[in-house]
Amino acid sequence: MKSVALYFHFRSPYCYLASKTLWSIVDDFHTHLLWRPFGGWDGRSPPDRAKVKIPIARQDLARHCRRLGIPCVPPPITTDATLAGVGSLLAEERGVLRPYVVEMMRTEWATGNDIGLSGVRNAVAQAVGLNVAEYEDYVNAEVNQQRLVAHWQEAQDKGVIGVPSFVIDDQIFWGNDRIDFVLEHLNELRLARR
Repeated sequence: MKSVALYFHFRSPYCYLASKTLWSIVDDFHTHLLWRPFGGWDGRSPPDRAKVKIPIARQDLARHCRRLGIPCVPPPITTDATLAGVGSLLAEERGVLRPYVVEMMRTEWATGNDIGLSGVRNAVAQAVGLNVAEYEDYVNAEVNQQRLVAHWQEAQDKGVIGVPSFVIDDQIFWGNDRIDFVLEHLNELRLARR
């Protein structure tokens, strides 16, 4: 069993794309996913750069979505996905991380909803089987929010510069378009389940 750390931000369009294809890493190989969500601006372009980058990134996202045959309706630029990231930690604890990630990203990037709004997040939490009251308490607890900050520090210590990033030992694979390289690396390590 090999650990694969995944550094992820719910505000990243490239994480949306990755959420559609990353699961073979755990389905097809003897791996353990180390889930490491970020919040705020961690792992993303700073606000000044983002203003320039967003129009280009959205064009790029649309091209990727057409290729994958998935919807592309970006959320409001003001969306703060931090608490969605915190909520993913509870989803992991309750055994519903995958459906939570898939549904939260779909809600944000396929329907254009603002997952910074509690009502939107709570609907996703309920849809994947989480208790909404527990979820709200969890995402608003400072101790849980600080876990995202710790993930960013851990990522920087390892040399991670953006999201999504997959880290296996000393190998860093940055970007949704590097998932094939992750799979190749896992094959080279002879970790296939077949």
